[in-house]
Amino acid sequence: MQRRHPVPTRWLFTDERMGEALWDALERLPRGGGVVFRHYATPPGERRRLFAQVRRVSRRRGLVMVRAGAVRMAGEQGVHARRGQGLVTWPAHDRAEAVRGVRAGARVLFVSPVFATRSHPGAGVRGPLRAAIIGRGLGVPLIALGGMNERRFRRVRGLGFSGFAAIDGWS
Repeated sequence: MQRRHPVPTRWLFTDERMGEALWDALERLPRGGGVVFRHYATPPGERRRLFAQVRRVSRRRGLVMVRAGAVRMAGEQGVHARRGQGLVTWPAHDRAEAVRGVRAGARVLFVSPVFATRSHPGAGVRGPLRAAIIGRGLGVPLIALGGMNERRFRRVRGLGFSGFAAIDGWS
């Protein structure tokens, strides 16, 4: 029987740009938070080793860790942007993508970009109201992503967001 993890309200998205700041970000993420491990450009063997290191920190800190990318990783507790085992999370840049995610079994939708973000310079920003509409009524928690931090989350919480995710926001 598959264990269902509670859905975290605070998330860290990892990527290569973080460098050594990854470790501080993992320590700043609140206990019970979630990690979406991306590192898409990292060579496979190195990516597995890094995943294992991040997984050790996640276990110690009580964080839920899901894997992005096609290759399974030992100890993953779910997957991002694909059907799979455990906690399924999904990006939602528009309503159609949000609906696809729910149909694929997503238990969490990351709606983005809510605000301008350094990770996607020049990307079209949704703004809080349009972002909230993307996932409204789909029956899964909406997590705000894009230029997010605790202060901004307090601004958008009342629009139906259950939490927020960040890359730079935890560094």
